[in-house]
Amino acid sequence: MQLRGASSAKNLYRKILLPKIPIHATPCDIFINHRGIDTKKNIAGLLHDHLFRMGLRPFLDSRNMKPGDRLFDEINPAIRNCKIGFAVFSPNYCDSYFCLHELALLMETKKRVIPIFCDVKPSQLRVMDYGTSSAEQLQRFSLALEEAKDWSHFLNTATDAVIKNLEELEAGKSS
Repeated sequence: MQLRGASSAKNLYRKILLPKIPIHATPCDIFINHRGIDTKKNIAGLLHDHLFRMGLRPFLDSRNMKPGDRLFDEINPAIRNCKIGFAVFSPNYCDSYFCLHELALLMETKKRVIPIFCDVKPSQLRVMDYGTSSAEQLQRFSLALEEAKDWSHFLNTATDAVIKNLEELEAGKSS
């Protein structure tokens, strides 16, 4: 069963993603949004490696960026050019301006976002006002978080969800 999934992913990659990536774009099919201190060395890193072995091009900041890279110069184009996003929610996720910015940008650019809840329940995730973000940013972050949490009841496994979403995108373009 796992081989079939990997084969399907590679075929979809060749048909859908490979020929449509602009030359100047950050090469990224899947953007992995996560809180580094919670998930970089476990779920986010493992997800990146698994997707990469499947022949896809995932973006994970710690793997795709070099020291000295400007964060928004790398991340914003990666989000805008990706096909699908993963949001790996964890206990410290909502404490990060960058996590919330990335999630909001994924939602605003109408990307399909697959939520993964790591050591946290959807009901535990809340945007907090620490006095560092404007009211508009807090509202933007809260709306994105609620929209992403709503997706959670539709998904069984992250890898299966990626394949299903890619197949739906291809079917829509064929019609």
